[in-house]
Amino acid sequence: MSLFSYQNLKKILFLLNPENAHSVAGLGLRVASKCPPLLRYFTNRNFINHQTLKQHFWGRTFLNPVGLGAGFDKDGQYIQSMPTMGFGFTEIGTVTPKPQKGNPKPRLFRLKSDESIQNAMGFNNRGAEYMLQRLKKINFYDYPLGINIGKNKDTSQEDALKDYELLFETFKEYGDYVVINISSPNTPNLRDLQNEKFISDIFTMAKKITTKPILLKIAPDMTHTDAINLCQSAVDAGADGIIATNTTIDYSLTPNAKDFGGISGALLTDKSYDLFRAIGEVFYDKTMLISVGGIDSAEEAYRRIKAGASLVQVYSMLVYRGPKLIKDINEGLIELLQKDGYTHISEAIGADWR
Repeated sequence: MSLFSYQNLKKILFLLNPENAHSVAGLGLRVASKCPPLLRYFTNRNFINHQTLKQHFWGRTFLNPVGLGAGFDKDGQYIQSMPTMGFGFTEIGTVTPKPQKGNPKPRLFRLKSDESIQNAMGFNNRGAEYMLQRLKKINFYDYPLGINIGKNKDTSQEDALKDYELLFETFKEYGDYVVINISSPNTPNLRDLQNEKFISDIFTMAKKITTKPILLKIAPDMTHTDAINLCQSAVDAGADGIIATNTTIDYSLTPNAKDFGGISGALLTDKSYDLFRAIGEVFYDKTMLISVGGIDSAEEAYRRIKAGASLVQVYSMLVYRGPKLIKDINEGLIELLQKDGYTHISEAIGADWR
């Protein structure tokens, strides 16, 4: 193991509290973005660009199917650095209309023995105007970018639609897709918006504002029937895709859990897969599906792809495995596809249902 390997770096980062460790990692990414030689070195080291994995969606090319999940880059500070970790696309946010501090600290916890994270962050971010100025200042990035949006904590349920309307107006010229986040457990009553009326209202409103693809991100803590019905409502209302899943509030998964916040990482793997599989069976050939939640290997990513995912996202497992995980997933996917006789990833998407 190299002296400068991530596993050695992790030992240092894990001496810090999780939020401080995140800030240190972020500082490294910002430094890399200012130094073209570092960008080239780490991109060449970690990024997999292979014809077997290349896909085209929404007028953009995804050179590989592994993206960064929302929550890591809340304020769009690391956009230019993502290829250095091997990601084929990134998703920034969740961004809210007004800046907000989020929930009281401590609000981020490592469940080390479970290789999981529990967070009660509460959409801490600098707000829509800050994000807009960040996007305006970025000179160049040549890979797909999603913008994840959510309502402010102090916005009433009755006024929630106005928050999302403001966000769609703000970002209608930016990013390659927009994700409606009504599935975080860390904004009070946010998940109550996961109902058919609100879904219909928000997509009807959004489609009048922007031509960008709009996706819905859903929680893992609903029944398969409810999830399928909710996704059907979204598709009927014009959704361009579904992202499944957000974090879970199933604290029975481990005795190490706090009684608040959402759990992600290895503890979420099977729960997220089970719900995604139910959704995939119905929608794999009807809309874009992106799977996220405890993806820790090429085998797990491939399981999601065969269940219907065109793309996958990683976040919490990156904390435990480091950037090598993204390279390993992409290289492993190429091997798994070839082993099954596929010449391109598109042939495997939804293979469980064909």
